[in-house]
Amino acid sequence: MEAATTASDNPLLTDSPLPNYDQVKAEHVVPGIRALLAQLNSELDGLETSVEPSWEGLVEPVERLVDRLSRAWGTVSHLKAVRDSEELRKAVEEVQPEKVAFSLRLSQSKPLYGAFKALKDDEASWSALSEAQKRVVEGELRDFVLGGVALEGEAKERFNAIQQELSQLSTKFSNNLLDATKAFKKLLTGKAEVEGLPESALALAAQQASKEEGHEGATAADGPWLVTLDFPSYFPVMTHAKNRPLREEMYRANITRASSGDINNTPIIDRVLELRGEKARLLGYANHAEVSMASKMATLGKAEELLEQLRAASFPAAQRDLDDIRAFAAEQGFREEMQQWDVSYWAERLKEAKYSISDEELRPYFALPNVLDGLFKLAHRLFGVTIEAADGEAPVWHPDVRFFRVTKDGKPKAYFYLDPYSRPAEKRGGAWMDEVCGQSKLFAGPGSDVRLPVAHMVCNQTPPVGDKPSLMTFREVETLFHEFGHAAQHMLTQQREGLVAGIRGVEWDAVELPSQFMENWCYDRKTLNEFARHYETGEAMPEDLYQRLLAARTYRSGSQSLRQVHFATLDLDLHSRFTPGQGETVFDRDRKVAEKTTVLPPLPEDRFLCGFSHIFAGGYSAGYYSYKWAEVLSADAFAAFEDAGLDDEAAVEATGRRFADTVLALGGGRAPDLVFKDFRGRDPSVEPLLRHNNLTPAAA
Repeated sequence: MEAATTASDNPLLTDSPLPNYDQVKAEHVVPGIRALLAQLNSELDGLETSVEPSWEGLVEPVERLVDRLSRAWGTVSHLKAVRDSEELRKAVEEVQPEKVAFSLRLSQSKPLYGAFKALKDDEASWSALSEAQKRVVEGELRDFVLGGVALEGEAKERFNAIQQELSQLSTKFSNNLLDATKAFKKLLTGKAEVEGLPESALALAAQQASKEEGHEGATAADGPWLVTLDFPSYFPVMTHAKNRPLREEMYRANITRASSGDINNTPIIDRVLELRGEKARLLGYANHAEVSMASKMATLGKAEELLEQLRAASFPAAQRDLDDIRAFAAEQGFREEMQQWDVSYWAERLKEAKYSISDEELRPYFALPNVLDGLFKLAHRLFGVTIEAADGEAPVWHPDVRFFRVTKDGKPKAYFYLDPYSRPAEKRGGAWMDEVCGQSKLFAGPGSDVRLPVAHMVCNQTPPVGDKPSLMTFREVETLFHEFGHAAQHMLTQQREGLVAGIRGVEWDAVELPSQFMENWCYDRKTLNEFARHYETGEAMPEDLYQRLLAARTYRSGSQSLRQVHFATLDLDLHSRFTPGQGETVFDRDRKVAEKTTVLPPLPEDRFLCGFSHIFAGGYSAGYYSYKWAEVLSADAFAAFEDAGLDDEAAVEATGRRFADTVLALGGGRAPDLVFKDFRGRDPSVEPLLRHNNLTPAAA
């Protein structure tokens, strides 16, 4: 083995809270993770023989084990998501079973489980713990049970085999989807083929074409143009291209991604659903949805009740949306039957006619450097923190990645990375935030009382084209604010117990509260004034354009809401009432659910489930409803600012500090329903969500 991959100098194994992202290569993964697992297994051996049912003798050693593994494996997982390669895939595939085996051993350790139970059962020890510490113990006890600690013999062996297979299937699902997305490329050479596409889309398509052999001289004006299924490329075609056959081809390619050949996710979906059901029964639950709900705010019944309430409010509004689009298209001379690949195109034309607004008119006002500046000013205004560039102070995985420092009261509070642009050749789609390391008193450095939290935010927005900065769509602006909301909860935590600091230990259906809350500020005039400036002239967004943006806010909100309700309802249905291999396919069930949750039925060949990473390769299985559940909380939280008066700066600041001191500060150390009451003074109401989306009965 080369010296570079021995444990002592393996860049993957660092005690620094800032990983060596620039040095870690695929060749470091297997030896590094194996060396770490050997250490952790040895330490777990010692802990199991000497464990004491006390905070220092039990919880702190467990946190040390969990933290070291999560930081090293987190680095590997992150690089696989943003810098994927065949070599890295093979390395992960080789060592992932060993990592899963250690996690299973830890979650099924009877000595540790017994010690946690003893800690809770001892009245004196229990009463001496803080609220956050009690939440740690209760969460650990729940996770031991869900991790199979009570299983013996064949049942335990089967459970562990299921966990291993599920882990491999999740990775395979992701790989297939990335490969399928990369596989579709369409070169357009005639100007008639790209008619209607805005300048920004043509420039991006020409830039993509110029990277292909033989087309190095491609230009926005004369082509050729390369379009792909990567969202910044796909979306402008669906909303602007007059070329209807091109829209149809790309739509059909998108809804059938990873559904055939060697990268077919269909058998993976069936197997995942089968294994999740079997695992649930081994644990004594009726189905996987019940297992999922065991660690959430909602119950299956409550989640479905909310979805039905939103479906009933959204369906008639979505039907009106579609009727309006059909009528408008007919007025414009469209004589064909309205198909899925026509809806976005004609919806955009209607939006332009109705509100005189388009993404292309807005883009020049949303240059990424300006948007970041405005976002950071908002964070200062609401939460009292200062964010400044710290590029060069931490290793990064790509030249486009930025690094920032967050300070509060003049002292460093946290750090975060931002990877903003789409890179379809190596980076998975979507946007996400994750922790690099969490705040914890256990890992405090010299002269500190805690280790500071570090986060990364990853987006897939339009990259800079030529000498222009990244000019963002309004949706990309909302996405950036959304991911910053997640990061803020991680970074501004006041919890010192690492296992419940930041986003750790927060019930999954409450975790989207701060992210969706932040999106509301994109429509706030004072906030927009801070960053919506023309990238060339510096001119502020004109008032009439702002008013048109505001008026268009609820355009097709019924359709958007119903779409999310469809995903969430289908997710719960597949995980509570569907059994693979009984004659009905998952796609049959999708169409059945769609009868109540769509106004334009999916095509017979629709295989969108083969790209539904959230529930088959992410953490949202039987949990996609969390977006709507948390949106109730986030809309009501923003309503607190409306109630206080958005024009009253002192009231906004005071309410912002209260939000920071409750929702952002308390993390998993306090039950989310209590945290919400701490902030709002009452239980949440669905009314602000319906009002913000113009779906209240009076509006309907």
